[in-house]
Amino acid sequence: MAASHHNIPSPPPPAFNASTGFMPTRRRKMMMHMTFFWGHSAEVLFSGWPGRDNPVMYALSLLCVFVLAVLVELLSHCSFFKPGANGVAVGFLQTGLYTLRSGLSYLVMLAVMSFNGGVFLAVVAGHAVGFLLFGSRAFKKSYGSGIDRQASLPPMTCG
Repeated sequence: MAASHHNIPSPPPPAFNASTGFMPTRRRKMMMHMTFFWGHSAEVLFSGWPGRDNPVMYALSLLCVFVLAVLVELLSHCSFFKPGANGVAVGFLQTGLYTLRSGLSYLVMLAVMSFNGGVFLAVVAGHAVGFLLFGSRAFKKSYGSGIDRQASLPPMTCG
C-alpha cells in the first residue's frame, strides 16, 4: 500500500530562543528580535534600512522617527482653520489631516516595533518635544486669558 503525501505531518514551528531573544524566520536567514536591544544594526520601517554596520544611516533613521513623532504631536495639538470657514471644506481637510496623523502614528508604532532601544528613545523624545512645542502652555500666546484655541483634530484615544 502506497503512502499518501497528505498524511505527512508538517514540521513544528520554529521555537523562540529565550536566551538570545531571537525568533528564527523561514523566508530569510535573519533573526528577529523579540525583546529590546541596543545597537546600530537594526531594520527600521523598511527591509534593509538603515543598513547594517552603518552608524550614520542609523543616526539618520533615529532623526526620521524623531521628526515623525514631532509631526504627530503637531497634527494633534494645532489649529489649522480659522473660525467661520466653510464647514464642508473644513470637514474634508480635517478628514485628510486625521488620516495623515493616523498614518504617521502607525509608522511611529512600526518603528518602535523594531525593538531597538535607540529608536524607542528617539520616538519618546520626539513626542516630548512635540508636546512641549505644540501641546503645552510653554509657547502659547493665550496663556492666562482663559481661552485656549481648540485643536483642529480630536485627541488621539487609546482603544
